[in-house]
Amino acid sequence: MPLTESLRLAGRRVVYSYPGPVPPPALLDTVRAGRAAGVIFFKDNVPSLPELRAAVAQLDRAAAEAPSGAPLLLMTDQEGGKVRRLPGAPEISARRTGTAPDPAGEAARAGAGAAGTLAGAGLNVNLAPVLDVFDTPDNFIDHFERSYGSKPDAVGRLGSAFLAAQQSLGVAATAKHFPGLGAAPAGANTDELPVILPVPLAELRARGEEPYRAAIAAGVRLVMASWAVYPALDARLPAGLSPTIVQGELRERLGFGGVTVTDALEAGALTAFGDTGDRAVAAADAGMDLLLCSGRDVHQGDAAVEALATALDSGRLDAAGFAAAVRRVDDLRASLAAP
Repeated sequence: MPLTESLRLAGRRVVYSYPGPVPPPALLDTVRAGRAAGVIFFKDNVPSLPELRAAVAQLDRAAAEAPSGAPLLLMTDQEGGKVRRLPGAPEISARRTGTAPDPAGEAARAGAGAAGTLAGAGLNVNLAPVLDVFDTPDNFIDHFERSYGSKPDAVGRLGSAFLAAQQSLGVAATAKHFPGLGAAPAGANTDELPVILPVPLAELRARGEEPYRAAIAAGVRLVMASWAVYPALDARLPAGLSPTIVQGELRERLGFGGVTVTDALEAGALTAFGDTGDRAVAAADAGMDLLLCSGRDVHQGDAAVEALATALDSGRLDAAGFAAAVRRVDDLRASLAAP
């Protein structure tokens, strides 16, 4: 396979990020070349909604000039409450949703609100809802009010109401962080350091994984794997680098057929697993379709693309599996095109 074709295939699995309010020319060139699947936005990209819309318009124009002309996956974390990259709905947190008089109705309103906020800015993917089932009040996930509650059936029901309402309005949802961060103690942040969650297998499946059954049944488009290590399933590898967890638990046991997406490849939890390129290849080998480069550095995205292309050409990554991952991402992108 020619190197340019390998790079294009690899790029169709990578989500880029950049610093500040204006997409840099190098990123626009990468998009025009068809070597990017999408872009993730953070607060420093959003000094105001008009400036974000202008940036999105630039990216959309570049994507229209790419060989496929497919829309980019334009995403952010608009969970609600304290975790919102854009001003606006949903203002209510998952915790407050779970304790509302009508939790399911509140979750649906939050999902619709998230869709309105993102679509109004030209975005089409939300990295929400969180399906983590907290086990201890004020632990890592509960401290920021990111969990719907401590009961897996309620979390599954409310997360599904959120995602169904959001997706009905054309914004794809992402269930996270599989197979669950609800047991992470306060301060156990995979963005910053390695985290090991020694939860027994029966409990991990009954609590951590169970909400995903409801989300998958509700048609969630993406699932994000966590970077924590779960010794009951894989004593060595973080979930997003573990074929046992991604393929065995999520794909085979729970039957998820949509797009798998990593958390940030730059996370501190991955310090033992090489540079961005090494991590991208390991995640792809585990079964992650979409690789998230969130370091606000376009060169990190390029490094992931080049490493994936090299691994594909060398046979390090299975060609059929690689092509299947690209198809899943391409299908998602095509489904989000404006009618």
